[in-house]
Amino acid sequence: MPIRENLAANLRRLVQRHASVSAVCRELGINRTQFERYLQGKAVPNKATARLICDYFKIDENELYREPAAAAAKSDGNATLRQALYENMVRPPSPAIAGGTYFTYFSMPGRPDFLMRSVTFVRREADLVTFRRVTRWASGDGRGSAPGNHYGVAISRLNWIYFTGINRRQTTEPSIMTVQWAPISEPVLVGRAIVLTGSGPAFVSVIMRQDVARISMRRALQMAHIVSLDDPSVDRLVVSLARETR
Repeated sequence: MPIRENLAANLRRLVQRHASVSAVCRELGINRTQFERYLQGKAVPNKATARLICDYFKIDENELYREPAAAAAKSDGNATLRQALYENMVRPPSPAIAGGTYFTYFSMPGRPDFLMRSVTFVRREADLVTFRRVTRWASGDGRGSAPGNHYGVAISRLNWIYFTGINRRQTTEPSIMTVQWAPISEPVLVGRAIVLTGSGPAFVSVIMRQDVARISMRRALQMAHIVSLDDPSVDRLVVSLARETR
């Protein structure tokens, strides 16, 4: 088969293991129209783009261009298991959470008067809920923590919402956060999470609240860093809940 046809067939097989073509393009940072040209066998990516695709799917470049039957035979055993796990994970019921921007606050081990404020972008596509969660900090604030750029899916089980993902930064650690709607009049999610610290994984409290002011993505990302409970920019309800769980 011509190299373009090999590429197209292998890419279609690899994409089937993920939520959607759109989700893959977003996470790769590749234009959807251009990616469709690869899927249709109309174009071949340059060396840098091919490396990006291979890193994303965790394959070597030979597998991207080899005969589809050979590539499929190599991965069929694991593919069946992966597909079964994925289908079990995203089966209904769908999480009771709207798409949008959420600020997610994590308690910090050994620093009770501070919170790590992340920004979580939740996206709904029918019954599928995916997310991206970003953590940054100002200069000097990163003690004992790891930066986060987590991508994953949100699922619902027994009235809890589980955010399960992988950090796309160099650490590539998995992450899990489980929250439920607090029994108060204000819409706020509370729960627990496992986060990576300088001394290893830690179990921390988490508070999640939607941004109803609809601030820009750029501004939201700028706000994703360590904050003090005395910081006037921090939602007062979040401060109150954080103090209760210290």
